[in-house]
Amino acid sequence: MNTTSLYDLTPIAWLMAMGVLVALGPLFWVWRRNAGSRSARRLHALTVLTLFLTFDLTLFGAFTRLTDSGLGCPDWPGCYGNASPVGARHEIAAAQAAQPTGPVTHGKAWVEMVHRYLATGVGVLILVLAIATWVARRRQRLAEHAHERALSAWWPAATLAWVCLQGAFGAMTVTWRLYPAIVTLHLIGAVVLLALLCIQAVRYQQAAAQRLPTPMPSALRGLLIIATAMLAVQIVLGGWVSTNYAVLACTQFPTCQNSWWPPMNFAQGFEIWRSLGETSGGTPIDFSALTAIHYVHRLMAYAVFVVIGVLAWRLRRVAPLRTQASWLAGLALLQLATGLGNVLLGWPLAAAVLHTGGAAALAVVLTWTVCESRREHTAATASAPRARRGDMEIA
Repeated sequence: MNTTSLYDLTPIAWLMAMGVLVALGPLFWVWRRNAGSRSARRLHALTVLTLFLTFDLTLFGAFTRLTDSGLGCPDWPGCYGNASPVGARHEIAAAQAAQPTGPVTHGKAWVEMVHRYLATGVGVLILVLAIATWVARRRQRLAEHAHERALSAWWPAATLAWVCLQGAFGAMTVTWRLYPAIVTLHLIGAVVLLALLCIQAVRYQQAAAQRLPTPMPSALRGLLIIATAMLAVQIVLGGWVSTNYAVLACTQFPTCQNSWWPPMNFAQGFEIWRSLGETSGGTPIDFSALTAIHYVHRLMAYAVFVVIGVLAWRLRRVAPLRTQASWLAGLALLQLATGLGNVLLGWPLAAAVLHTGGAAALAVVLTWTVCESRREHTAATASAPRARRGDMEIA
């Protein structure tokens, strides 16, 4: 009897080769567009492009999960030990014949493998970004460019370490058969990766323009931090809803199951370490547990929507941050619309993918706003001496 190794590393070289091919186009484009520019400007362009592609990858990851393609190739990193579904067509056909609506089909296998190719390409870009930053910083120190703010290699190094961890979560998502906690961690990891890239993009832009973040009142800065923390909690809750397929536990709004407080089993719903659809004891999870997962996410959404709305309104008074305010207001409305669409329209694929994308975009915009702002009293005491230091560290 033929068996497939759970961790078949044979096609890893081919997977890396595909990642390099995916990354070559963006790298060539950045090199051509920014030839002759300073290091900070080139690194900013590469980081923004990597951020854009990582956002696209997050959307495609949501599409992969929502189309039940996460096990389209049930081994890792290849597909039945092959570099692509082409080499595994016989195994896929046999699995599809045995279970036509199951997790393994030709279409789902291609969706899963394309997701892996794109993820590897993003990993290659982040590796290049880390190396390029280290080289640029070394040259900057040797040349003693007193007129330039020094680049930091810490953020790219942290991003590289994180994308490796994210890759491990991706492998575990497959090999652990869509374990809810692992799938949720994989989603959280994608949002953290977007935030890390956003921080780098803002820091490089500030270095290139030789400018400091915008000062804002302490109360507004505190509201910004609170909104960011609340969104982080809501993204975790949203990931838990999605990975447990609890969206359709409530198909009404604003009530749920004709009640303002439906029957809910919080103990089962938020039992973290268990298999999909089961309790830790191996028994089927109650529908009331799925209701609890859904309803907690919905209640938190109300609070997050109000806080982000107030934040966007108050940020409009800070002229340099009006763009961020407009983005926050628009994305909050998008999240409201797609969230309602998921509930009332039976979880359509487009609305579900957009809902994930909206959450990721909100995380990026809030990170952008945090990096582009600082408390007024900190700016007042620090801007003068920092303006005189040509070798300032962008940390």
